[in-house]
Amino acid sequence: MIASEILSRSRLSQAELARRAGMPRSVVNAYVRGKREPGADALGRLAAAGGLELTLSPRKPPVDVDRASKILVEVLELAEALPFRPRPELRYPHLPDRVRERRAGR
Repeated sequence: MIASEILSRSRLSQAELARRAGMPRSVVNAYVRGKREPGADALGRLAAAGGLELTLSPRKPPVDVDRASKILVEVLELAEALPFRPRPELRYPHLPDRVRERRAGR
């Protein structure tokens, strides 16, 4: 929750931060509590009101793509190595036969 960090770093009250940002205190409270997500404009206004500046930086992906792809290849190779024995027929009764048997039993 970026809004709560802005509030914490600015050392302002919610009411003062809201006043400086030109928005209702109830909206700032909803952002801080995580009940609402501020848009880019609102986030910029909150940061500026708190004497902070927003910056963008490259984000590391949450998953290491190279490692995940190697693991996937290993799993697929293992799956191919497992024995496969196709069965010529299903082992359970055919559905229309089961329905017919049930109706005859009533």
